[in-house]
Amino acid sequence: MTSTLTVTDLKARVSNTIDAHAAELEQFARDVFAEPELGFKEHKTAERVQAWFDRMGLPHQDGIGVTGTKAVFDTGAPGPTVAVLGELDSLLSWEHPERNRTTGAVHACGHNAQLAIMLGAGLALRELAPQLAGRIALMAVPAEEYVELEERLGMRAMGKLEFLGGKAEMVRLGAFDDVDIAMMVHATARPEDEDIAVGGTNNGMVAKFVRFLGKTSHAGGAPDQGINALSGARVAMAGIDAIRETFRDEDHVRVHPIITRGGDVVNAIPADVRVETFCRGATMEAIELAHRKVDRALKAGALAIGGSVEITTLPGYLPLHHDPTLVSLFRANAVDVVGAENVRDKGHGSGSTDMGDVSHILPSVHPYAGGATGAGHGADYRIADYQKVVINPAKAMAMTVIDLLSEDAREAKRVKSEFKPLMSKDDYLAYLRRLDTKVVWRADEHDG
Repeated sequence: MTSTLTVTDLKARVSNTIDAHAAELEQFARDVFAEPELGFKEHKTAERVQAWFDRMGLPHQDGIGVTGTKAVFDTGAPGPTVAVLGELDSLLSWEHPERNRTTGAVHACGHNAQLAIMLGAGLALRELAPQLAGRIALMAVPAEEYVELEERLGMRAMGKLEFLGGKAEMVRLGAFDDVDIAMMVHATARPEDEDIAVGGTNNGMVAKFVRFLGKTSHAGGAPDQGINALSGARVAMAGIDAIRETFRDEDHVRVHPIITRGGDVVNAIPADVRVETFCRGATMEAIELAHRKVDRALKAGALAIGGSVEITTLPGYLPLHHDPTLVSLFRANAVDVVGAENVRDKGHGSGSTDMGDVSHILPSVHPYAGGATGAGHGADYRIADYQKVVINPAKAMAMTVIDLLSEDAREAKRVKSEFKPLMSKDDYLAYLRRLDTKVVWRADEHDG
């Protein structure tokens, strides 16, 4: 319908609505922080989101990708669908003083704030729906943090999921099929990001779950009769370190393995040692080159000890690409909310997000909001300023949706028509499935 209010009026209305609910939104973020849940286990968190959907009178589809939940409201006029996303899961950090003492889960990446941003924007836009065109989807997505690989592989073996990341699962299950534009704000603790940072790029990555297999024997009495799988892992890690100088600076390659199982008892030669690693890069080509080099180092470890190695390569996340029109719109609204001096253009980030996957198939924007302190994923990470990390970005997000869906959704239609996807959904899923491989490499087949 034709709005009886100007765009300026609509933006003032959403700002006032979010301010009126600021205390509730902050409390929601605090409540989620107090009960962190790891990916694909976010049942209580999803229930909190669903309670807000119920409060807004929104029907919702639940259990998407195990725990994901989605609500859609229609303006009553035809037009594109804009999705506002938030992430349900926490991190795993046994060093964080506010972790869950049983699971190690803690919100050390600000996903609790993301959910509050999504709900704040949705609450404000819900009241103005008759003034807009198209539809608005609120999507709480599971498992952005790519952790607990062995456990998730077990879930896959039981048929509970195919992909180990939440947005890939929701794409596979069709949750994005009716979405035309995707938006999400992420918290940041970097002072250089100011109050709001927009644009930029992020690394993609593949993950590897690796088993070095040897032969057990008495570590003191008969070490010569064993094959030390831990030594194989150590040689492999040395090999990875040796190839770091071959990575080009502009590719932003990061490889950071950890040993998740180093043996069973100290007086037995380890026969089953497990390693997990990410291979990150700024482009899909850089990721491909890096993870093939890592495979060589892993095989070298097995060859050195005369054992074997199982390398399971898992599709992680694709590099993040922003839609330039969405970036421009969000930046302008961020300036209106916090002032030009507090908004900066973000450069390249070497971390990864599965919003990169979404950005390959849909026009997307993924700004960052300040208000956190400490190191991201670190034991000192805290949300220090909820005005900065929840209220301000919720306003900028809602205002951007107004830009997109006001005036007969003119801007949203333009974004949709000008977007050239890097992959179709089918191509994207086929790419992930091609990456998903398991190789067993035995030294006794290659040492002659």
